[in-house]
Amino acid sequence: MELRHLKTFQTVAECLSITKAAQQLGYTQPTVTLQMQALEKELCHVLITKVGRSMVLTAAGKQLKQHVDELFILMNKMEKDMEELRDPSGKLMIAASEHYCGQRLHPIIKAYESAYPNVHVHLIPLNSHHALASVKNNVADIAIVAEANETSTIQTLPLEQEHALVVASTTMAQHKTLHHLLQETPFISYDEHCSFASIIDKYFAHHEQQPTSTIVVGGSDAMIKRAVLNDVGYAIIGENAVKKEIEQGIIQALQSIVPVIQTSALFLKARRNEPNIMTFITFLKNAWALKAD
Repeated sequence: MELRHLKTFQTVAECLSITKAAQQLGYTQPTVTLQMQALEKELCHVLITKVGRSMVLTAAGKQLKQHVDELFILMNKMEKDMEELRDPSGKLMIAASEHYCGQRLHPIIKAYESAYPNVHVHLIPLNSHHALASVKNNVADIAIVAEANETSTIQTLPLEQEHALVVASTTMAQHKTLHHLLQETPFISYDEHCSFASIIDKYFAHHEQQPTSTIVVGGSDAMIKRAVLNDVGYAIIGENAVKKEIEQGIIQALQSIVPVIQTSALFLKARRNEPNIMTFITFLKNAWALKAD
């Protein structure tokens, strides 16, 4: 059953005139008649008949007209939906730590929304562990995380590298060496799902010791810095998170840890061709590099 025959039937049924239908469709009258005959033959039903000088729909014609109207409404909706998918629009959910949300992403998102006004970006503050889970569960479209590896289902876009630092307040560092801090001072820790977990574990394993005591303050860089500045203890944190405080002289970097931390954007490979994800990832790559410079 050809769609052009159904479209011709729909037009004839609405005009109840072969002549008017031919004019609307841009066909000759014989073409319209042949298409109507082909459709009636295929369906084994007479669809339109004449009563005197007037054309009327048969019972089969009325039934078919209802179905054809529904079909073309659905087709128009399908075409509209597919057209919208060609251009970025709707919501874009991005999961990232408080540091990335506050220090890096806000100006990037503002510029992106200016370039793509039909997209509304929503930030979800999550640590790297939960941000990764949110992408896997389709809660977030993209996550900005530290120390994530590409897998069979997850694609990553490397954004930057930074060192993790052992830090303490300048006040505390003036009175204690690194050795004494490790031996005598509490370690200020993120929660158990910290993206630095493997780095922290390797650091203490390398020094063949564990913290004498650990104070868990949560999952944000801000809480770690606040505890450090209040002389609660020492911490391991990304250099970008404390760059300002080090420049101000209120936090001191006691040691730089290798290897470096890799920050990446990640998303599901199965969704990489979606317009919102494609355009934001491209935008993010360029904007992040400019911000870093």
